[in-house]
Amino acid sequence: SCSRAKDVTMPAKLPVNFFSTRSPVIDLFLGQLDYADQLRQDSEIVLYFFYAPWCGQSIAAREEIEHVASRLSDQVLFVAVNCWWNQGKCRKQKHFFYFPVIHLYHRSFGPIEYKGPMSAVYIEKFVRRVMTPLLYISSRSKLLDFLSNYEPGVVGFFEFNASPQPPGYLTFFTSALHSLKKDYLGTIRFGVVTDKRVAEEISLVHPGSVYLHRHANTSLIYPKDIMNFTAENICKWALENREMLIRWLRPHGGKSLLLNNELKKGPALLIFIPYNPLAEIHPLLDEITKVALEYHKCNKSQAAEPDLQHLGDSDSPAFDSSVTDAHLKFSETFPIAKYPCCNTVVLPQWHSISRTHNVCELCVNQTLGVKPNKVHVPHCNFLEIEAALDSFYLQEHTFFQVISNTIECSNFLSFYSPFSYYTACCRTVNRHFLSFISSEKTIFQTPKIAFSSHGKKDNAQFSIPHIEDRNCFIPDLNISSTNITGLSCRTNKTLNLYLLDSNLFWIYAERLGASRSTHLKEFAAIVDLKEEVHYVLDQNQSLVGPTLENFIKNFSVLYSPLKRHLVDDPSVHFHEQHVVTEVTTNTFHETVFLSAKNVLLLYYAQWCGFCASLNHIFIQLARLLPPDSFTVARIDVTRNDLPWEFMTDRLPTILFFPHQRKEQSVKFPEDFSVNLPNLLKFILHHSSLSSSEPCTKECLHKESILQQGHISHLEREIRKLRSEISALHQAHDQLEAQLSEARREEQRLQQQKHTLEKQHKTLQLHSEQLQATYDQKNQELLEMAEKLQELADASENLLKENALLRILVASRGGKLQSKDEIKEPLQSEQILSEDNDISLSTATAASQEKRIDNIDTIETEHSSGNRTE
Repeated sequence: SCSRAKDVTMPAKLPVNFFSTRSPVIDLFLGQLDYADQLRQDSEIVLYFFYAPWCGQSIAAREEIEHVASRLSDQVLFVAVNCWWNQGKCRKQKHFFYFPVIHLYHRSFGPIEYKGPMSAVYIEKFVRRVMTPLLYISSRSKLLDFLSNYEPGVVGFFEFNASPQPPGYLTFFTSALHSLKKDYLGTIRFGVVTDKRVAEEISLVHPGSVYLHRHANTSLIYPKDIMNFTAENICKWALENREMLIRWLRPHGGKSLLLNNELKKGPALLIFIPYNPLAEIHPLLDEITKVALEYHKCNKSQAAEPDLQHLGDSDSPAFDSSVTDAHLKFSETFPIAKYPCCNTVVLPQWHSISRTHNVCELCVNQTLGVKPNKVHVPHCNFLEIEAALDSFYLQEHTFFQVISNTIECSNFLSFYSPFSYYTACCRTVNRHFLSFISSEKTIFQTPKIAFSSHGKKDNAQFSIPHIEDRNCFIPDLNISSTNITGLSCRTNKTLNLYLLDSNLFWIYAERLGASRSTHLKEFAAIVDLKEEVHYVLDQNQSLVGPTLENFIKNFSVLYSPLKRHLVDDPSVHFHEQHVVTEVTTNTFHETVFLSAKNVLLLYYAQWCGFCASLNHIFIQLARLLPPDSFTVARIDVTRNDLPWEFMTDRLPTILFFPHQRKEQSVKFPEDFSVNLPNLLKFILHHSSLSSSEPCTKECLHKESILQQGHISHLEREIRKLRSEISALHQAHDQLEAQLSEARREEQRLQQQKHTLEKQHKTLQLHSEQLQATYDQKNQELLEMAEKLQELADASENLLKENALLRILVASRGGKLQSKDEIKEPLQSEQILSEDNDISLSTATAASQEKRIDNIDTIETEHSSGNRTE
C-alpha cells in the first residue's frame, strides 16, 4: 500500500547583508534587536534604521543613510536592523506599518522617530539637532541672530557657577528633546543663556527662567507659579504658544491629507525654493522671512528685526505700555477710524451690455465723542451691518450712477440708533479692471469728494473706507508700494505662508503651473480653495522680497488685478485639417469670444462613453455648416480649467455662442435627443442668421445653401435608412428560416431523448434483476462453503477412526493366530470372541459405507450446483 505524499514547503532563504561590509553602518540582517540594545548602552547618540530587504523605499534610503554615516560615524552609532526576517526578534517585537523607520536615541531618551524626507541632508540635519538640542548663546549678537530667525525660539537662563548642572537645566535640556519627538520638523529652536547681562536683554532676571520669543505677538515667560517645571510641560507650553508666521510643508509622497488640511484653513501662499538644510546662510529664505514678518507685523512700532538696544522694551511681556500709549494717542486723533465696521456692496449693472459695476463701501460709525474702549476691542455686530444694508438698499437709487470717475460718499442716519450713522462711498469700477497700481492713486487717495448728504454729517473727514483701504484716508497707515507691514491684520483675505523644497517637491509646482523647462526652481502661487482659484507669480520675475510683496498686495486688495491661472492640456496638438476644433484653456478666449463666427462648443471627457458616441455627429455637422460663419469645437473639461460662468456639472454639455452676442450663450436642451436635425434646428434658431435684423442677399444666399445642404443630407439619410430597412427584412426572413429549422431539430432531439430515457429505464431494471441474482447466488455459495467445511472436518475424523480400526484389526489378527495354538478347551471362547469381533467390524464397515455414501451425495450436489451456476 502507498501513502499520500505530504505537502512540501520550501523554507525561506537566510537573509544576507543589506549594507556593505565596508559600510560604517552596523547591519544586523538577522534582526538581532537584543544585540542592538546592547550596542546602544555604550553610545551617547544611536540611530536605528529598521528596514525590509524587499522594500523599494528602504533600498532608496540605504545610500542616504550610508552618506550620513560616513560624515557622523565618529559621533553617532548607526545600526541597521532587518525587521522583516520572521525568525528575528525585531519582527517578533516590533510591528511597523511601513518601512523604513528611523529611530534616534540620546542616551536613555528615546526613541525619537524621524518622519522627514529620506534625503541625506535632511537626515543629517535632524541628527545634529538631536546631538545638540540646545544652542549656546554667549553674546548679544548671537542672541540677536537667534531671535531674528523665523522659527519660534525658546531661551532658558541658567547660571553654571554654582554647580556643574544648575537646577532645572536637565529638565530644560529634556524639554528640547521632547520637542523634537513631537515635532519632527524641529520648528521650535531651544537656546540657553549663561550670562546674566545677556539674559537681562530679554527680561530674564532669575536663573531657571524660560522665555518664548514671538515676533508679531507678545513674547512670554514660562509661568512657574501656574505650571510645574517639567520637561513635558515646557514642551507643551512652547508648542501651544508658538507663533507660526511661515511653515514648511513636506508631504511624504503617499496618501495624505496634509495639503488639504492646510488649504482648508484659508488662502495659502505656496513658495517653492531650493533649500539645503546644512547650509550656513540662506539669503532667499531670509528675504522671504523678512516679508513674512512684515506681513504679520500688525504693530508698526515694532521693527521687522529686533534691535538689541530695545530688546528689553519691545520683546518682554511688559513692553505693552508704549504701545498702549500709541494706541490711545491714535484713538484720540481718529476717534471713528479706529475700528469701523464695513461691508462691500456691488450694485447691479445698469444695462446688460455694460461691463461696469458701482461698488460701495458701507460702514457703521459711531457719533463723535464716543471713543473705543481702551481695554476691549469692539467687534462688528452682524445685526448692525444687516440694518445698514437694509437702509442702504432703500436708498440704492441715490448711489446708482452709470459712470463716475470720482468717489462719492454719503452719510445717513441709522433707523435704530440715534448715536450711529452710516457712510457709503461709491465709485464705478470696470469688471475687467486690472491696473491696480495706476488706479491706486485715484481710488484710494483722498480726492475732492462730492457729497450727497442724507444725514447730519457732511464733512469728508468722517467718511471711512473699507478696512483694506483705510490707510489711504489715514496718513499714518499709508502703505507704500514696497511695504506691506501689518497687511494680514488689515484685510479680509489673510494669507497663510508655506515653504516647500523645490528639490523634493517640484512636481507640485508643475501641477500648479510652473514651467517644466526652467533651470531655476523658484516658484510662488496663491491657492484659494474656498473660491476654487489659484494665482501664479510670473516666472519671468525673480523671486525676491519686492516681487512677493507686490504679489501679496495685489491679492489682498478688494478687486484683485491678478489673473486667475487655468490649467491647460499640454498634450493637445492642433491640426488644420481637423473639422472639429480642439479648444484648450489658453485658446478658449480666442476661439470662442474673439472669433467673428458662431461657435458650437461640446464639453466632453475621456471617460464619458456617451460623449464619444457624438463625435461622428459633430463631424457631419462641421462639414455641413459653412466654415466662414460657424466653428464646431470641443473641450476636455478634465484637462482644462474653465471660467466660472462656463463651468458645468453634467457631460456632455453643448453650448452655442452666437456671433455678436457671445456673452448670451445658449445651452442645448437636455430633454432633446442629440442628433443632426435637432442640432441644426437649434443652431438656426439661435444663430445671428435668424435674428430680427434684415437679411442681405449674401445672408439669404448662405441660408439657402445651408438649407440645401440640410435637405440633401436628409435625403441621403432617408436613402440610407431605406437600404437598412430592406437589409433588415432580408435578415428577418433568414432568421425565420433558421428558427423553423431549429424548431424541427428540437423536436427530433426531444424524440431521441424520450427513446433514450426508455432504454435507460429498461437497462436499469435489468441491472437491478442481475444484482438480485448475484446477491442470491453469493449467499448460496457462502452456505455451501460452510457445509463443505463441515464435511471436510467430518472426513478427517473418519480417516482417523479408520486408521484406528485398521490397527485394531491387525492386532486382532495377530491374536487370532496365537490363539490357534492354544488348547482345545479354549476354542469355544475364541469362537465367541471372534463372533463379537466380526459383529463389531461389520457395524464399523456399515457405518463407514454410510459415511462414504453421504460424501458422494454431497459431492454430487456440489457439482450440480456448479453446473447450475
